[in-house]
Amino acid sequence: MPEWTWEYEGYDPSAEGLREALCTVGNGCFATRGAAPESRAGLGHYPGTYAAGCYDRLVSAVAGREVENEDLVNLPNWLLLRFRLLPADGPPGRWFAMHDSEITDHRLVLHLRQGTLTRTLRHRAADGRVLKVEQCRLVHMGDPHVAALRTVFTPEGWSGRIEVESGLDGDVGNANVPRYRAFERHHLTGFRTGAAEPDAVWLRCRTRTSDIGIGMAQRTVVTGCTPATTARETGGRLAVHRLELPVRDGRSVTVDKTVTLHTSRDRAISDPFTAALERLAAAPDFTALLRSHAVAWEQLWRRADLRVPDEAGRVLRLHVFHVLQTLSPNTADLDVGVPARGLHGEAYRGHVFWDELFVLPYLNLHFPEVSRALLNYRHRRLPRALLAARQEGRAGARYPWQSGSDGRDETQTLHLNPRSGRWVPDRSRLQHHVGSAVAYNVWQYCQATGDVKYLHTKGADMLLQIARFWAGSTEPHPAGGRYRIRGVVGPDEYHDAYPDADRPGIDDNAYTNVMAVWVLTRALDLVRTLPDRRRQELVERGVLDVDELPAWEEISRRLHVPFHHGVVSQFDGYGDLAELDWDGYRERYGDIRRLDRILEAEGDSVNRYQASKQADVLMLGYLFSPAELSALFGQLGYRLTDEAWRRTVDHYLRRTSHGSTLSGLVHGWVLARARRADAWRYCREALEEDVADVQGGTTAEGIHLGAMAGTLDLVQRGLTGLETREDALWLDPVELPGLSECGFTIRYRGHWGIGVHLSGDRLTIGVPDSEESALRVVVQGHPVTIAPGETRAMTLQHGPPEPGDFSARAGRP
Repeated sequence: MPEWTWEYEGYDPSAEGLREALCTVGNGCFATRGAAPESRAGLGHYPGTYAAGCYDRLVSAVAGREVENEDLVNLPNWLLLRFRLLPADGPPGRWFAMHDSEITDHRLVLHLRQGTLTRTLRHRAADGRVLKVEQCRLVHMGDPHVAALRTVFTPEGWSGRIEVESGLDGDVGNANVPRYRAFERHHLTGFRTGAAEPDAVWLRCRTRTSDIGIGMAQRTVVTGCTPATTARETGGRLAVHRLELPVRDGRSVTVDKTVTLHTSRDRAISDPFTAALERLAAAPDFTALLRSHAVAWEQLWRRADLRVPDEAGRVLRLHVFHVLQTLSPNTADLDVGVPARGLHGEAYRGHVFWDELFVLPYLNLHFPEVSRALLNYRHRRLPRALLAARQEGRAGARYPWQSGSDGRDETQTLHLNPRSGRWVPDRSRLQHHVGSAVAYNVWQYCQATGDVKYLHTKGADMLLQIARFWAGSTEPHPAGGRYRIRGVVGPDEYHDAYPDADRPGIDDNAYTNVMAVWVLTRALDLVRTLPDRRRQELVERGVLDVDELPAWEEISRRLHVPFHHGVVSQFDGYGDLAELDWDGYRERYGDIRRLDRILEAEGDSVNRYQASKQADVLMLGYLFSPAELSALFGQLGYRLTDEAWRRTVDHYLRRTSHGSTLSGLVHGWVLARARRADAWRYCREALEEDVADVQGGTTAEGIHLGAMAGTLDLVQRGLTGLETREDALWLDPVELPGLSECGFTIRYRGHWGIGVHLSGDRLTIGVPDSEESALRVVVQGHPVTIAPGETRAMTLQHGPPEPGDFSARAGRP
């Protein structure tokens, strides 16, 4: 396949869900899955349209319990366009449907450069007549409330009539995820439909509890023939424009459908219904829409593209494409977070987890305005995080593991194990480390952009309140001289309690504790550098209490991190757990990614074993350079040597089932930075997670946005060792055979077009002559200043890390 397209040949009902997710088109405000326009939900098809931040909350009666869930709502299906060949006499036959029609030459092509999905097929009717169908759809990147579908019909060897029905279909629900289908899924109500001159139909409705108004309007225009009949039919949940088209052998007839979508969450509108009709009236024809849409995508690619050769480069470009469909410059004006499955499906109910931890590092250096908007989503929900902590008798802010519309904790309390059919407690809401991810993102954004104002205002609000939460969550360690944090769940997620314990959570999770230390340290750094006036403002608002700072300082130097047998322990007592028969379980079950479900179905518990779902301790090696991580452990009085880290990596590498798409990414990153030959295996798996549906059917429920963005960051920061700190770009590239060459252009503070190219042992950095100031970089510990208009090529020193302190890996003090 060409490097700028993603193609599927033939029709495979079992693969339709995957194809529909990967062929989604969107613009950061809304997105539509790549379903066939004539299809409705069922028989492998699932048309889905999702608007960013459009949630609704319903209560369901399931297994004798009342369960409340908030979902990202599947909006009315604007794609609907079906057709059938009319006989010369007699009643019309069935509408064309993929599953029961004879089709040949079926082909889907996702055009990444211009952001369109095209489809071609030949349909052979029961009487032998052949109709060629060509379709092109777009969700406009320049005008985020417009979508369009062009369909070209060409009869081959016959003349006659076809009937076309172009419509807006409100008979939809949230049914994309099979395991959710026992829950209430009909989120839309208050339907009204109608027609408007000259060729428009419209549909309006609202969500049931969040009361978000939705307005859609559609115009259908035919060229190449004069319709024999045309009628607009409205009522109930359906508004259609039905046309009977005379067609002639070899001559094409084009049906262009233009749709506008508004919700009551949009700015500068009176109401979504009126806004949709007015925008439709002003919308140009399909050709003009396609032209301006392509221009908008071209401008995005100038800022976003990663240049990597061969198949890895194709996959990475697809990942860029899907990130931008969910989080584009259009998102910068919205109050939304990072949905873990993008706007591509309904898994995780469209909730916001910690995935911005993997997304923002890429966005910071390409679309910082989007990063800032995503941080503002967290800042607007700071009052709710403060309330959550207060309700638990804690200080500061406790951000929820799953967030939706208003920032309350949307994490479920029960989980259905599909293997056993049993409902089991879900304690993932104890993943309080999500607050550390918010703080980390604030700091990294400000380091990359130099946005001091944000750091001193909204950033300070979040960072200081998260630090206060961690300080207030500690208690003296019974061994004396240190502090501990009890009753949490780490990123691993498998371990949510000790074996046979009567209380949930585990104690002194290494990742949680080290991240808490990092947050407290950064908060103290911030307070020291704040202007006096700003410090006083924070004190007056109760965000800062200077009397707390000595305790923060002490905790940041005395928090406990457990070890066992020279290895950093995932949590206190981890080394006492039993060893699992990994080979035996792989032989019995094959795929053991969801080991927790397997063991629960056997009447056992993963809490009994040294087994992890995904990277936990090793996440520290993903977030921090060797020098930073060594310094954090040193600050706590621990010496993290090269050998200790190597043993730690090896220990968890053998005991991780990789039940998350993020796990292979983190392991590949950590192994690459450790210059391990097996790094590429995990990096390749991270690249294939969605395109090959490695998790076995989950991609059909939505792409894994964090993993996709993480692979971009794997190239941008992992491969190059790029960091933004101390008013400079720091680079310490590593060798990775499968990704030996890469290039990209980034924004860094006042520099808007820094070119970076890495090939083998050659690193080239260029600053455009349009820049106003020189760029300061540090390459493998050596400072370099690059003037505007200058390009510097440097030869790198590769080789095994020096023995001794872990920080020696960094190639700098």
